[in-house]
Amino acid sequence: MRTRMSRRPGRRTSALLAVSALTGGLLLTAPQPASAANLITNPGFETAGTGDMPYCWEKSGWGDNDFTFTTTADAHTGTKAMKVELTRRVDGDRKALITESAACAPVVTEGKQYDLSLWYKTTTPDASLTLFRHDATAGWQYWTDLKTLDMAADWTQASVRTPEVPAGTDRISWGVSVYGTGSATTDDYTMEQVADPIPDPECTGTAEECANGRWDVLPTQNPVRSMHSVVLHNGKVLLIAGSGNDPEMFEAGTFTSAVYDPETGDYRTIPTPKDMFCAGHVQLKDGRVLVMSGNAGYPSADGTIGYQGYKDSYIFDPETETYTKTNDMNDGHWYPSATIMGNGDVVSFGGLREDSTGSVTAERWSDEQQKWLPTWQVNQTWSYWGLYPSMILMQDGRLFYSGSHVFGNNIPGTGSAIYDYDANTITQVPGLQDKDVRDQSASVLLPPAQDQKVLTVGGGNIDSNPEANRLTDIIDLKQPNPAHVAGPPLPQGTVDLGNGPVPQTGDQGKMYVSTVLLPDGKVLETGGALHNRANPVFETSIFDPETETFDPVAVDPEARGYHSSAFLLPDGRVMTTGDNPGNGSWNHDVSIYTPPYLLKGERPTITSVIDTEWTYGDTQRITVDRPIAKAELIRPAAVTHSSDPNQRFVDLPLSVDGNNVDLNVTSNPNLAPPGWYMLFAVDAGGVPSVAEWVHLQGPAALAAKDASAHVHSFADAPSGKVTGPGRKRASQPVSPTVSGCDRHYGSANVCVPTAFPAEVKKTTSARCDWLKRNDYGRLEVNGQDDPLRLDPDGDGIACGKGDIGRR
Repeated sequence: MRTRMSRRPGRRTSALLAVSALTGGLLLTAPQPASAANLITNPGFETAGTGDMPYCWEKSGWGDNDFTFTTTADAHTGTKAMKVELTRRVDGDRKALITESAACAPVVTEGKQYDLSLWYKTTTPDASLTLFRHDATAGWQYWTDLKTLDMAADWTQASVRTPEVPAGTDRISWGVSVYGTGSATTDDYTMEQVADPIPDPECTGTAEECANGRWDVLPTQNPVRSMHSVVLHNGKVLLIAGSGNDPEMFEAGTFTSAVYDPETGDYRTIPTPKDMFCAGHVQLKDGRVLVMSGNAGYPSADGTIGYQGYKDSYIFDPETETYTKTNDMNDGHWYPSATIMGNGDVVSFGGLREDSTGSVTAERWSDEQQKWLPTWQVNQTWSYWGLYPSMILMQDGRLFYSGSHVFGNNIPGTGSAIYDYDANTITQVPGLQDKDVRDQSASVLLPPAQDQKVLTVGGGNIDSNPEANRLTDIIDLKQPNPAHVAGPPLPQGTVDLGNGPVPQTGDQGKMYVSTVLLPDGKVLETGGALHNRANPVFETSIFDPETETFDPVAVDPEARGYHSSAFLLPDGRVMTTGDNPGNGSWNHDVSIYTPPYLLKGERPTITSVIDTEWTYGDTQRITVDRPIAKAELIRPAAVTHSSDPNQRFVDLPLSVDGNNVDLNVTSNPNLAPPGWYMLFAVDAGGVPSVAEWVHLQGPAALAAKDASAHVHSFADAPSGKVTGPGRKRASQPVSPTVSGCDRHYGSANVCVPTAFPAEVKKTTSARCDWLKRNDYGRLEVNGQDDPLRLDPDGDGIACGKGDIGRR
């Protein structure tokens, strides 16, 4: 087995090949100061240092490669330039950086942006402008890659604008990383602060709306019981119900989907060939939607057989609005994961098989062959990852399991892990709080994806049915040995315990959480419930990744618990659908959230996009009607059960020339997997444009340029327990009550909890009173067994007149 270093870069540290700060020693000439506007000291390498590097410049880099640093006379201006060359490379990079010291690194101001520029020649397509920042608490650390340099035989200028300087940053360092064989020669660096933005316009709504946004419940209801929502690249929304958790629909073979058009408010019902209730789904790189598995059968009336997942798979075409069958998966997967990889393949884990046991078979969809690969062609660890495990693609191609899942307890161990498909190893990641109460929590890759931070929010446990929690965890996957750390507690709202909403108390939080990436770089979290399919929680807040704080905002007036979805629309609003409490009812109302940024006056407009077909490492030009501060790609939603592991916000560093803006696209397809994206332009006040759709092409674009991705060695030294492939086995035993419902009572779409909330006394009267308050209605007893003692008089009706008052 290859070692980690032989297949992935190691983490860049300032100690590696770095020249220490030059605070003294003999200088061959007097220091060359920064000009009045230029913040770079010694920008043209003309002032010599004490060693073989110019004053205020240092060597840096990592990995297995052969390299040279040369101060050359082949200069753009003056007599000196810096040449960095790799003659052999297995992994890693080399770069000349501004020395990370108080004497040399430019001082910056939080929240400001800076225009960076340099002149260069390159003989390799693998060169990138890379930034590091000094955090007043944590010290020097990687910040971001800004621009991939085109090959250039003659002196060429490259310019780019930084994102806003993060909180806690007082200085930055930057330079050109060479990460492929060849050389980059650079000279005449400049750095200038961008002028302060125009003050925010006056609010166009009420004071309350401008502070907290506004919810509107649409007049037209969703015609299907959809628990799956996919935003299509034409701006419409695919809403998949299948049987809609309705066994009568299943028995009748009536399966439904609908396509919603946000511009007209119209729904079109789509013929649906199979019960896609609780399937997996993901957008392929061409914009079609791969839908995998679904419901092959509901639990038996006596509770001895659980849900069953079929092997079938389909592709939905947004152009024709039709489903087409693919080849079968190797196993059934009711509640599978679905993660698109950097090469356009899809990897899937977990779920229930056709016999109701847990699937231990990993599946891989081949983009090249347009089919599911046979088991022997897919790396297998024979591990059971549970139901809807949140598997997030990392920047080096590994998968991060955040600990968010559906139903009951988490996987053994720490409850979070990094899976390396190529090495076929699982490494446990520490720090996740109370791992076994993160059932139907939500996890999201925070903006921007380049930061490699993941937020996990809330959760519960349908097996023990405690009150859902307020826990949040943040993990920084840039660290060599990443670990979850506790984030701020979720804000509290109101909860309906059966007699109308009352304020939450104590540690009450929520499960069934939805998280949505917003174009201003923040995250909306909304919806949820306190217990297993009961007691909706009315609370919505916005999380700021920079300050790591929650700001409570306006609350969705509709209950959004089990089988609800929330997702971003191309116009910057958020849509929420669904709610399926334990009594089997369904909420068909649809809510729309207008965030405060849409009430700050006129929006910027993208007046033209030169090309909507993008490739990795490109510079793409757009025009805007007024100045913007940032632009990004947001991958459209494919969400169900609080889970959308492919949701991501990819920063596009800017090069600005009046109303013409060049956008610098990452060279790394693992940061932005191929497919269609919403392109937003955002002004200095955080107001976004309406999105334009652009198509980011697959890795063939890299091969055509003979270029490779700039990959950093984040999470290169995890110390958790490492396991490889286990013994080959057929499946994992799973209880037929995996959904937390006791099937001895009512029909299959009714969920009488196997464990009542802790505050409900273990008496017939108390349990029946709880069921009545939660609108369960008439419940027939299936068979002779009465494990919850809801039918003491034995008349076949739970909580009947003869049962009330009995213990």
